[in-house]
Parts: sequence; C-alpha cells; structure tokens
Amino acid sequence: MAEVNPGESTTTTTTITTTTTTTTINGSQNHSNSDQPTDRPVRVYADGIYDLFHFGHARSLEQAKKSFPNTYLLVGCCNDETTHKFKGKTVMTEAERYESLRHCKWVDEVIPDAPWVISQEFIDKHNIDYVAHDSLPYADASGAGKDVYEFVKKIGKFKETKRTDGISTSDIIMRIVKDYNQYVLRNLDRGYSRKELGVSFVKEKRLRVNMRLKKLQEKVKEHQEKVGEKIQTVAKTAGMHRNEWVENADRWVAGFLEMFEEGCHKMGTAIRDRIQERLMGAQQQKYLSNGKDSDYSDLDEEYYYDDEDNEEYYDDDDDDFYEEFEKDEKKR
Repeated sequence: MAEVNPGESTTTTTTITTTTTTTTINGSQNHSNSDQPTDRPVRVYADGIYDLFHFGHARSLEQAKKSFPNTYLLVGCCNDETTHKFKGKTVMTEAERYESLRHCKWVDEVIPDAPWVISQEFIDKHNIDYVAHDSLPYADASGAGKDVYEFVKKIGKFKETKRTDGISTSDIIMRIVKDYNQYVLRNLDRGYSRKELGVSFVKEKRLRVNMRLKKLQEKVKEHQEKVGEKIQTVAKTAGMHRNEWVENADRWVAGFLEMFEEGCHKMGTAIRDRIQERLMGAQQQKYLSNGKDSDYSDLDEEYYYDDEDNEEYYDDDDDDFYEEFEKDEKKR
C-alpha cells in the first residue's frame, strides 16, 4: 500500500467489469438484462390452441407480457386442420379462437395458422426474441421431437411461465359432460328442439321424469329437516329426554325415506319401461307395414342413444306418433 503524506490529495479510480450471466434451469434459460434489445420492445412469442379461452390462458399471457419491462407480445394460434390432426376436435372454430385472443388485453398481435413446432425460419420471419411457455415437456405429436419447445430451449430463447392450477379446457368440458342431463333439459326449456340437441323422445322423457323425482326427493329431505325441528320443540314441551326423541325421529324418518326412494325407483323404472314398450311396439308395426325385415333387439339401443346416420329416427311420422303417445299418456 502506498504511503500518503499528510496534506496530499489522492484520486482513486475504480474499474467495474460487467459480465453477462446465463442460468439454465430445467432446460430453459433466464437471461440477464444485457441480452435484451435496448432500442426496441422485446418481442416475446406465445402459442397454443386457446379453445374455450379462460383465465388460465389469460394469466399465462399476462406472465409473458410482463416477462420484460418493455414487451411486444405475439400470440400464435393453430388452425383447425393442424389442431384436429395433432390434438383432436375443438369446441370453437379457428376464427372464434383467433377472435378470443384479440380481445385479451395482454396480446399485441395474433398470428393465425401458427406452426405446431417452432422453427428457426418462423423465428426469423417474426423477429422473435423469446418464446414463452410453461417448462413442462409438451409431447410433440407430429413426431419431429420429444418436446414441441425442444428447439427454442436449445438455442436459449425459451422463457418460462407458470401454469394456473385447477383450470383447463379439458376441465371445463368434463364439467359440462358431468352435468350433461341438466344442460339438455335447460336448453329444451329454452326452445331448442330434440333434433337440434340430438336427443330422442325416450331420452327426453326419461330426463324429465328423473328430474322430477330428484326435485321430489329434495323436497322430502327439506321437510325432514323441518319435521326434525318440530320434534325437538315437542320434546322440550313434553319434558322428555332429548336423545330418546332424536333416536326415534331418525329411525322414523330414515324408514320413510327408504320406502320413498324405493317407491320412486320402481315408479321411474315402470314409467321408462312403459314408454319404451309402447315405442318399440309402434316401431315394429311400422317396419311390418313397410315390409321391412329388422332385428328388433337393436331397437332399444336405437331409442336410448343417438344415431346420426339414421334419418328415419327423426322423421315426421315418428314425431306424429310421439305427440299422440304423449297425449294418450296424459289422459291416463
């Protein structure tokens, strides 16, 4: 160390060396600020199918948009042909999916007809700096590789985002399928025809009967709770032991509900069997009058499930018979 005499002034020069560090995590690379362009926004690309656009999609796009202080977000969406080939049928058309993305506030530009696997040519064409997606490997159904984003990860242009748990397009579809019967009845009540919904006469009647039985059971349970409250009141008034009343009340109500549910099940089964028997008889008569040979064992499946190829399933003669049958049932 150099000695400094009192009274002398010194000047110290400090040199700071700036380095660029690239950290690799799970195959993706997080880049320092020195890798970002300074004369323009960082062009980040995100892609997907975006069927039934939901808040999970919006959150992933928000992360991509906020990945840099100044970001221009491009979002690619595959067309119907590519999606149906590599993933399967969608609920929304390509035009509807494109339009959904255009209304997301995080999106600056939508790229239709996006490729299934990103190539260097595509990156150069759109001047893409980074590709944003969650880090989980996305199986490449096209056969080009093990992961759709394998290429962009290798060249250091991958930017990781986080998935939103508890929401996905598949999850939404499963909820609809689970409550299918309720949605069918709701749309029938709103004016949709059986033909538009692909529902047979028997299916419609069976759904309505089951729904009425369900509402009746709910009403019985509601009355059960009210009866229980009144029993408690009577027990207090009579000065009897509470546990004795509760035990007897539960036994009485449980016995009644068991008999009621058994009766409802038998009644519902009888109604369905009666409707099906009448329909099968009429259909057999129709085949005989037309001089057709048919395997009547298949009629049960035909009436309980949809048959898109059988136009006679929805013909006017059948509808006329259904209306007559319904009128006949109301008279009984």
